Parts: sequence; structure tokens; C-alpha cells
Amino acid sequence: MASTMRVARLHAINQPMVLEELPVPEPRPTDVLVEVKACNIVPNLRNVLASYSQWFPQLPLPNLPAVFGLDTTGVVAAVGSHVSNVSVGDRVYVNPGLSCGACRACRRGEDQNCDSYTFMGYFSFGPDGQRRFDAYPYGGFSEYLTAPQRNLVKLPDNVTFEQGARFGYLGTGFSALRRAGVGPGSTVFIDGISGTLGLGTALSALAMGATRVLGTGRNADLLDEVRRIAPDRIHVVAAGTTTDLRGWAREHNNGEGVDVVIDALAPDAPAEAYLNALTTLRRGGIAVDVGGMMERPAIDMISVMTQQISILGSLWFSTAEAQDMADLAGTGQLDLSVFEHHTFPLEKINEALDNLPARHGGFSNFILTP
Repeated sequence: MASTMRVARLHAINQPMVLEELPVPEPRPTDVLVEVKACNIVPNLRNVLASYSQWFPQLPLPNLPAVFGLDTTGVVAAVGSHVSNVSVGDRVYVNPGLSCGACRACRRGEDQNCDSYTFMGYFSFGPDGQRRFDAYPYGGFSEYLTAPQRNLVKLPDNVTFEQGARFGYLGTGFSALRRAGVGPGSTVFIDGISGTLGLGTALSALAMGATRVLGTGRNADLLDEVRRIAPDRIHVVAAGTTTDLRGWAREHNNGEGVDVVIDALAPDAPAEAYLNALTTLRRGGIAVDVGGMMERPAIDMISVMTQQISILGSLWFSTAEAQDMADLAGTGQLDLSVFEHHTFPLEKINEALDNLPARHGGFSNFILTP
């Protein structure tokens, strides 16, 4: 193994990433070294790196210079002295969610509720995140990275590295559906079903046995492509084409409200879209937010109480959930064949961030291949 590796490192906001040679990191006793094969490129990453500190000052980026790259797949290249059940050569997805491992939430297995929860190669959810960045400083825009053994998801042989690098968007919806108890017989409404989060959520709902998946989005052509994935189970309507979303949902669900609403809306979506989606719920239904809508909706709390509606937030997913999702993909129940992969070599990272191909909704999958 070489002693140095290539990385794309950001030194200053609003500046290009710089291709550099750095030492290959040594895994600590309970860590592994992963040779990166694919890393998802967040479509909005250039804007995130330029404006995140203004948009979300409570979600700090790592100190610069830093190596970014959120969703990584690769091959285990070395293991620490205390690692078990992981071998050199294993094909893996690296869950970038880092937690302290010692607080009450972590001891309960609720890593996402850790006060120092941090995305390796992206941002933190609290002021203590820099400690996690310092411990694991390399994201997927590098040839190698280290990660805790407990963050590894083993990929079935029939799941490609490019498909595995989509697990972040897929797992976010998968975990939300799990929190809402979706399974055989469930009906799900996805607000923003043709987008990156929404499409992954629809695929997971189908894999988990949902009887019907309803959804809305802005682009009628994209919506029709989503419907064709499972035309007997998916029903879609373009946003703004009906003034009675509640009635439309019941028309396509045997006259009943849906069990679960998943909000996968983009930051610029109007709050009215979310409020309309809530009207599709049955009494006792559950709404789960995984989107980034920035406008604040005015919730009718009397209706929430009298209809016994539950409104939840769901952040990312656990490594266990990601492994379940990978296993579903391995059996073919979770169909990952719909994604269209656009790959870029490491030296083209700035070109990729500045000039990604036109997105084909959630079907597009932008990948860096070091």
C-alpha cells in the first residue's frame, strides 16, 4: 500500500478544492481503513460550502482546510488491532454519522440523538462536532479514509459501489418509514416524490411492503416516470393541479386517508405544500419530516389533537437500519436499478461541483470515483 494518498481539500470558502497528497491514515484499534471506490456528490454542495454558515449557523462545518465527501463506499484495506467481524477485502458502505459513544443516547443505541452527532466529511449538529472531525478528518473526496468499525455496512455482491454511495438519501427515507411503522398494508403519501429524497423513500416503501404509495411533485414528466416503477401501487399528481389534495388521496386509497405522510420537500418549497399534505392523513396518522423546507408552517394544533395526528422529525439512520436496507437490496426487494450514475474522477471535483449535468430528478446519482 502506498504511504500517501490524493485528496481534494477545501482551504477557503468560495475557493476551489485543491488536489493534494497527504499521508494515508493509520486505523486506530477499533477503526478500519477503507479504500474509497465511490462517494456521492451532494448536488447542492457548492452552495452549501459557500453559504452554510449563514443558512444554518447551528450546524457548523469542519475547520478548514478539510476533506469533504458524505456517502462513501469502498473496500476495507486494513483493520485495527481490536476490530472483529470485518476483514480486509470486505465491500462496505461507511455510515458517516459519528457520535461520542458514551452519552445516555449513545448507550441506548440512539446515535442520532447524541449532542455531538456529526457527519464525517460534511457538517456537525452541535458545537462539539470538531472533536469528531479531528478524530475522523477525511471524507470520501480522498483515496482512503478511516472509520469506526461500528459504522460499516457490508454490501451484497450485487449492489455496486455507485448504488451504495446513494445510501444516505435512501436511508433517510427508510428510517423515517421505519419510525412510522410502515409495512404490508400501509399507505404512504410522499410530498416531493420525484426528488432525490422522495424517490428513495418511494423505493423503500415498496420494498417494505406498502400497499399504496401516493405522491406529488412539480414536474409531471418525472412524476410519470416514478409512477411507472410500480404502476399498480404508485399514484401521483402534479403540484398545483388539484385544489383538493385530501379528496384526491382518498380517491386513490379506497376513500380513506393515508397512514403516513413523508415530507421530502426542498428548502424553497412553500409551507402550504406541507400543510396540504397533512390533510391526506387518516385519523391517527403519522407525518414524518425528512426534508429541508425553510419556511415555517402554521400548524393547526387543535386539528393535530382532535385527529390524533403525530408529527415527527427523522434524522439520517442507524448503521443497523442501513444494513437492513442493504440486505433488502441484495435480495432485490429494494430496487436500485432506476438510478442513473454520473461519475467524475477526483481531479474533476471542482468541474463537477460547478457544472453537474442537468438533474433528472431523483433518478440522477452524481458520484466521485477516486
